[in-house]
Amino acid sequence: MKSKPLILVTNDDGITAPGIRMLIEIMNEIGEVIVVAPDSPQSAMGHAITINSTLHCHKIKVAEGPQKEFSCSGTPADCVKLAVNELMDRKPDLCVSGINHGSNSSINVIYSGTMSAAMEAGIEGIPAIGFSLLDFSWNADFAPLKKYIKQITLEALSQGIPKGVVLNVNFPKLKEDEIKGIKICRQAKANWVEEFDKRTNPMGQEYYWLTGTFINEDKGEDTDEWALAEGYVSVVPTQFDLTAHHSIQQLNTWNL
Repeated sequence: MKSKPLILVTNDDGITAPGIRMLIEIMNEIGEVIVVAPDSPQSAMGHAITINSTLHCHKIKVAEGPQKEFSCSGTPADCVKLAVNELMDRKPDLCVSGINHGSNSSINVIYSGTMSAAMEAGIEGIPAIGFSLLDFSWNADFAPLKKYIKQITLEALSQGIPKGVVLNVNFPKLKEDEIKGIKICRQAKANWVEEFDKRTNPMGQEYYWLTGTFINEDKGEDTDEWALAEGYVSVVPTQFDLTAHHSIQQLNTWNL
């Protein structure tokens, strides 16, 4: 009898977040689960790692289930590094990160702690998927996502994710019967136009609060933003090789 796959579960919203609890529940139906997640919210941490202070990790039990759970004081990327190098006796067959409370589509993937955890797993040679829901609410309804997460995970385990690729999966905020299906997409060319709200505290000190507007100028019908707006689950194959291969030939014409 073939043993169950070993699955590492992590996130950036913290180990008690409803999103990761749902993801753990789903993964328990598929394999042997080990959870290593931040002890507090780490959203928008990107690929930050802890190098100037100590890391603390404690075995805990947030909810019933066969999973082993560890709470980590570090970033999402720290959680994966610690899991692979210290807490697991073998490399996991898959790493899943999420379910994030909020979008990680288009340019958001750059800032995302959820996707950076998945990327760190990819760097370690572990097949990895990041899952996100377009709903920032702590009380978001993750139930409509369950069958799609299970389907994508089982396909990834059976088919194999291409080497050097990490899947960025985003879900529209819809009821299960309103989701039209799954689309394989490219990342939309979109960005945030930031603004800083300058304020003064009661002590007379100035401070800034980051705000902004999300601008999508990509009219393509093959992007994650288009798919989500049309009611589809978007799956974008992403990579951690940031080389702009198409520009190498041009740069070689420079007088360097």
